[in-house]
Amino acid sequence: MRTSNPALSEKIFTRSAGLIAGDNVMTIQGTVNKVFLLMAMLLIAAFWPWSMFFKGQVAMVMPLLWIGLIGGLITALVTVFKKEWAGITAPLYAVLEGLLLGSLSAFFEKQFPGIVIQAVGLTMATLISLLILYKTGIIKATENFKQGVISATGAICLVYMAGWVMGMFGLNMPFIHENGWLGIGFSLFVVVIAALNLVLDFDFIEKGSEVGAPKFMEWYAAFGLLVTLVWLYLEMLRLLAKLRSR
Repeated sequence: MRTSNPALSEKIFTRSAGLIAGDNVMTIQGTVNKVFLLMAMLLIAAFWPWSMFFKGQVAMVMPLLWIGLIGGLITALVTVFKKEWAGITAPLYAVLEGLLLGSLSAFFEKQFPGIVIQAVGLTMATLISLLILYKTGIIKATENFKQGVISATGAICLVYMAGWVMGMFGLNMPFIHENGWLGIGFSLFVVVIAALNLVLDFDFIEKGSEVGAPKFMEWYAAFGLLVTLVWLYLEMLRLLAKLRSR
């Protein structure tokens, strides 16, 4: 039971199995309910900077963007290392990511009208499609499948880290972040890998409920799935922006 999502790993459920008391165990339905709750909180939080931006209060949006970015990163790290706090930190993460996504989405929407609804629609369609394919057994999270997705995800992380380091020295990663066909191809590849991570997350949540992880792991698993959805949405935005800018 492996996943490339850093928030979800087999060892986490293994270590948590001994914390179970009575029937207070993780279920798939409980996890699904918490995923919907976190997504609702994210959308509500995202509406704040979005509405401020289109009311002309652009200067007030940037602080919210940085609060969401830095706060979301810190909260995510805390959640990963203190999974027992997920009932508190996961909703906080959803709110902070809402501030980030609402701010970024407003800037993208200003430059490319209609792009946000397209990105949201494609992200939700991908989530539903991958869930159907997983539940019907058309896509199976085999060991080879998991290893391939994990390797590809790791490679993408290395590319992004290299780009970040180069940016500190005033250099840009050539081609892949531009709107040429190579850049579009790279973004499409990243979108596919982000989507396939959903399959690994579905499998992980299912296995976690089978081994009887403690109830608080529902919050933790929902948080892990939200991390993947945020990544997928951002990559959808980048891909659509490259296509629209040609």
